[in-house]
Amino acid sequence: MSSTACWRTSSCSKRIPEVFRKLGVRCTATLSSHNGSAEYPNRELAYYWDTTPPTATQLRRAEKFFGAAPPKLLFSATRFRTVNNSAIPEVAFFGRSNVGKSSLLNALMGQKICHTSSKPGRTRSMNFFAVGGEDGHGSPGKLAVLDMPGYGKGSREEWGAEIMKYLIGRKQLRRAFLLVDALHGLKRSDGELLSLFRQNAISHQIILSKVDRLLFRKSRPSVARVDWNSSELDLLCEQLKGKIQPGNGDGPEALGEIMTCSAEVSLEGRKLGINNVQWAVLAATGLGEEKRKLLPSELSTDVPNDGVLIGNTVHPDSILETPRF
Repeated sequence: MSSTACWRTSSCSKRIPEVFRKLGVRCTATLSSHNGSAEYPNRELAYYWDTTPPTATQLRRAEKFFGAAPPKLLFSATRFRTVNNSAIPEVAFFGRSNVGKSSLLNALMGQKICHTSSKPGRTRSMNFFAVGGEDGHGSPGKLAVLDMPGYGKGSREEWGAEIMKYLIGRKQLRRAFLLVDALHGLKRSDGELLSLFRQNAISHQIILSKVDRLLFRKSRPSVARVDWNSSELDLLCEQLKGKIQPGNGDGPEALGEIMTCSAEVSLEGRKLGINNVQWAVLAATGLGEEKRKLLPSELSTDVPNDGVLIGNTVHPDSILETPRF
């Protein structure tokens, strides 16, 4: 990757890439195999090399999670200092202006809750959405999905520093998802943001958006057409792999998988690749694990017969659960 300019603000000592140049940051330094199923026919629209593809059961679980309750707007913030405290995990979605981020989030959450527009820079604040239904502890959601302002054309000067503060200071952040246009590929500003993620050890992964424009072009969407054009998509992902995992030692690299999706085109009643993104969000936040009750043989015998001792409190056996992998 070519050398890039580094950017810094007086309020933040971390290095900031040129991607945020138009966002008010001042310069102080120079420079896959196809494993679809009848239920999820487009499950193969993802490229895995360090991870394993989700099973149909996992995709079903993710779809059920996001459909459990309508998403709710928790709050919006233009300044990091005004971001509310939260006890639930968060994932943040980034992308250049007009990359299709708001459309993807609407498909992800199953409701048109994010404003979409052909005009760049529509998203002007950090918008937090609660999904998954109430968590049982007073929160309206089990996790928060964050729609970040786009960068590039139409972006505002003051956004960059606030985004940096969130990325570096938000302890609830579990993963950043970067959207890249499937036709235009990785731009310099995308590469600089990836460098920022690595330098600050921020867990991140890539989503190729608007993949329908690559797979179908002027043809009608069909499963057969996906198979016909999948080699071109595989080649694109293989080329992208070396850019998101450059091996230059500047920090933890992107997760070893590339998801592709379309928020506009459906096959067999499902938006292309959206279920994979839903599962990736659950996996990132630790909410994808199926829970089960402990068997009697798995319980400690050195506790009262009417419950399980946790700390100084006895809890009924029926409420104690453990993840099933």
